[in-house]
Formats: sequence, C-alpha cells, structure tokens
Amino acid sequence: MTLAELLPSLGCEASDRLERAGWPPGTRLGADGELIFAGAAVSGLAARFGTPAYFLDEADVRRRAAAYRRALPEAEVAFAGKAMCVRSVLRWVAEEGLSLDTCSAGEIAVARSVGFPAERILLHGNVKTPEDLKAALGYGVGRIVLDSLDEIEQLGALAREGQRVLLRVTPDIDAGTHAKISTGAEGQKFGFSLRPDAADNVDRAVAAVLAQPSLVLTGLHCHLGSQVSRVDKYELAARRMVQVLAGIREKHGVTLTQLDLGGGHAVAYRPGDPEFDLAGYARRLRVALGYECSSRAFPMPRLTIEPGRAIVGQAGITVYRVGAVKRGSRTFVAVDGGMSDNPRPALYGAKYTARLVGRYSRAPHQEMVVVGRHCESGDVLADGIRLPGDIKAGDLLAVPCTGAYHHSLASNYNVVGRPPVVGVRDGVARLLVRRETEDDLLARDLG
Repeated sequence: MTLAELLPSLGCEASDRLERAGWPPGTRLGADGELIFAGAAVSGLAARFGTPAYFLDEADVRRRAAAYRRALPEAEVAFAGKAMCVRSVLRWVAEEGLSLDTCSAGEIAVARSVGFPAERILLHGNVKTPEDLKAALGYGVGRIVLDSLDEIEQLGALAREGQRVLLRVTPDIDAGTHAKISTGAEGQKFGFSLRPDAADNVDRAVAAVLAQPSLVLTGLHCHLGSQVSRVDKYELAARRMVQVLAGIREKHGVTLTQLDLGGGHAVAYRPGDPEFDLAGYARRLRVALGYECSSRAFPMPRLTIEPGRAIVGQAGITVYRVGAVKRGSRTFVAVDGGMSDNPRPALYGAKYTARLVGRYSRAPHQEMVVVGRHCESGDVLADGIRLPGDIKAGDLLAVPCTGAYHHSLASNYNVVGRPPVVGVRDGVARLLVRRETEDDLLARDLG
C-alpha cells in the first residue's frame, strides 16, 4: 500500500497538483480534494450560494489594480468597466486609485450609483446613443472619446462649453489576436483612419472638433484589441501615436496633452498560455514615448491605459454542478450552466480548463468535454480536458479565469436566470449580485 493510499489528503496533494495558470495566487488545494479560494472552501461556497455561480477574489482584484499603479505611477490607469461592471468592483478599483472606462449610459449609471468620481470617467464606444451622451454630460464625465464625424456633430450640439474629448485613432497595427477581438487594424468599425484617402480620417476629425465651440480636444486614443500578449505591439502603437500628435500640431497648430493607449493585456486562461509582461510593458513604453517625443520636440503627453481583463479575469472562478455524464466515443460532462453564463468559447473559440473540486478521486484522468445545458451543439465550455474517470452527476467543477466578460456577457438564453456574483476575501463571502429569479425574468414580459 502506498503512502498516498494511507493518507488520502496527502495523495491529493502529491498526485493532483493545482496548476498556477488562471487561478488567483492564494488559491490552493486542501484536504480530500477541496479547493480553497480566497480562504474559503469552494464546496461550502457552492452549498451556500448554489450553482452555477461566479466567485471573485476581492484581494486579488485590489492587488492587480495596485500592481498597475506601481508599474506606471506616472500614468492614469483606467479600469475597463465592460470587463466586470458591478458596484462592488467599481468601488474596489476607485479605492485603489483607478479611473474608469465606460461604454454606455448603463455603465455610467452603475458608476454614478457608487459615487465614482466623474472627472475620472471616460466614455467610449463606436456608437454612442443620445442617451449615452446625455448620461455622460449629466454626470460630468471627464472625457468622451469620439469615434466618428457624426458623433462629433451630435456631441457638439448637446454639450455645454468646455467638454473635453479625445479622438479614437485606428493605428493600423495587427495585434496578432483573434479577428473578432482585434480592433487596431485598418478596415474595422472603430476609430479614425490614419490614411489620407479615408473619408473619416484623423485630420478631418481634428478640424471637425476644433470647429465645435463646446468641445475641447485634449488628446488621442487607440486600442489594439483584446488578449494581446506582445509588448512590442504597444511600443509600436506608442511611437505611431506620438507621430500623429506631432502631425496634428504641425497641421492644426494645437498641442494635445493626453494619449490613451487602451488596454487588452492578455491573461493566461490555461497552462501554457502566454502571460503579459507588465514590467516590460512599462519599461518599453517609457523608452518609446521618451524617444519619439524628444526627437520631435513634443512635450510628453499624460498617458492613460485601460486594463480590464488583466485586473479581474484571473480573480474569478465559476463553479458548476455536474448534471449528467455520457460515455461513448467521447465522454461528455454536462453541467448546470453553459453558454448563457460563458459565451466566449462559442463567440471566438476561447479555451478553458476545469477541475473536479470537493472530493478526492484516485481514478485515472481521461480526456473529456465539458458541455452546457443549452439547446446548441456549440454549447461547449471546455474541450479535450482531463478529468477523473469516475466523475459523476452531483460533482462540482471549478473553471478558472472567469472574472472578465462572463457576468458582462451573460444572457437569458432558454429563459435561464443569470448566476450570482459573490465576492470572497479572507474566507468571508458576500453576495455582490444576486441570482436572477423566474420573477425577474417575467417582470419585463408584459404580455
């Protein structure tokens, strides 16, 4: 008999280690296959809050926010609210000194409800409705990032004197990420082109803003895409944007003082995924900006960056309960959630892993497919992952790295309520967003 058989908890630790990729740093394996998340046992959290459920490590969110502040103390760090726009998260990042990037009247309403400082809020989006613009103006948000000539005219008509704006520029840089989350290359819907033959190019946009007496043009914005791991792409964007700033000064006689390089910094969802080099990013940005500004005798602009996923992504996990296991040519593990709480695999082929939690298994691991409950063959949460061969209905699965773009993208497909969001810190769990009920789902249906 082996030592692992004599001491099952030791066997769990010895034979089933927790891969670091995707999990918050404090996550660890406990006795008998338990997973300890932010100081709390995951099986206990599931028993208390039900499944599926999103759990968020508050200390890890704060730690990552502080890491960005330390890496670039001279820059403004604006949390990309679209990643996880709930009141508690906005409070946390505000307390850590971050600004906020919003994309709608709804996101502004969440920020306003917690008293997020208006001067530290930016409004983005390639289409801002009149309601979006009015919400921004009504709260007095610090800057509005303009994305089209039509929008310049619309905001100019609505704004009072002195509304600060930035222009979003398409820097024509292929970030090397998935086509559906690449936003910095020419030929997509975001921003003003650098090409002189384009109808909506930067020079026309600058002239249009300067012609609006209610608007004050303060800087430029660009965004390369999401899940960008290569730091050199941001270095290239910084150099190119300073060139554009210098060109605007030469052609229009205005010196813009702000440069927003967006976010999109990659996080590792699975072992082997590339990690973003934050220290290298900060170092290379400083060098690139310093060199370009010095060579063009252009004053160093105030830098803004917009991490979202990099702040909350790895701080979150989702816990599901297995509803059925089908064994055949492939083994399907069907859980009580799916594409309604995580549409990313169906949208753009995002890859995840999962692990059994709450009990220790000695069974050999086998390749399996974790699927959801919805009426789509594409409702796959994790494909080709290895799980214990004795997995069964009633077991719990935890999926790491679900803090970003899960709650935000969740839907009511098949009239399924959205999961709760639970904050956990030092073993204490607190409901941040309650589970959606059938009464909630029926409340809007007036038929």
